[in-house]
Formats: sequence, C-alpha cells, structure tokens
Amino acid sequence: MTKTFARVVRAGAAAAAFSLFAVAQASAGECPAGSVGVDVTAPGPMTPSGVTDTVIASIDLGEGYNIPGRQFRMRRLVVEPGGVVPWHAHNERPANIYIISGQITEYRSTCAVPILHRQGEVVPESGATAHWWRNNSRHRAVLISADILPPQAAPEETM
Repeated sequence: MTKTFARVVRAGAAAAAFSLFAVAQASAGECPAGSVGVDVTAPGPMTPSGVTDTVIASIDLGEGYNIPGRQFRMRRLVVEPGGVVPWHAHNERPANIYIISGQITEYRSTCAVPILHRQGEVVPESGATAHWWRNNSRHRAVLISADILPPQAAPEETM
C-alpha cells in the first residue's frame, strides 16, 4: 500500500467516524423514528411538584419590537429528584430549554416512549408539542427556559 493511499484510507476512516459521532449527537434526546405519532402519550400530572421556577429576565416585546402583548422571558427551573414540570402545550408559547446540569425525562404527546435529556442538550418546544417532565434521577436537574408568552398568559401562570 502506498503512503498516499494509506493517508486517503485514514482520512476516510476519520471522516466516517466523525460522521457517526455527529449523527449520534444530533439524535440525542429525540424521539426514536418508530415512536413518533400524534397524541400517543396521554396527558400527565397537571400540577408542579418539587420544582422551583424563577424568572431571571423578561422583555416586553410590545416596547420597541411591535409585538404587543407578548413577553420574552428567561427562567431557571430547578427540578428535584422525583420533581415534575406539569403537562403543558407549546402551540402558542415557543420555547428552548437548555439542560444546565443533571438529566430529566420528557413525556411528549408526539412520542410513544419517554425521552431522556442530559446536561448540555437543548430541547426546542413549539407547534404541536404538549408534554410534561419528571426528574427520575437521584440528582437535581437545572434547566434554563427561554420562551415567548402569548398575550392572554400571565407570566406567573405558565410553567
């Protein structure tokens, strides 16, 4: 085998390994393809338990952004072991959730199996997403949520 051919083989192997890693990373915390559906998970608990929800910043989007009645907010949620973020929908409240530490399990209306989210992952929530979360681990989970509240929602009423 020539040196050039050996380099090409090593480069190809490295590219293949990187591609496999990238695919594995992209699918972390997502619903497996065979488990996706509509309303395949029944609504869960309707009240929070073992969770602290603190608004750490908010912006009135009507002031200077011409989106009256909407609030853009950032929250810190601390979910204790066994804690629950109750069933809620995102059809009018898009959000991104960043898992700062720990792990948490999501029970989503569009996925027949629970989805485990780990530290460092970001979970987009929009459209037909309705779900609830539970910390099934023995360690506290800390999440940062950035969402846009619909006009009729009071910030203290939504989790």
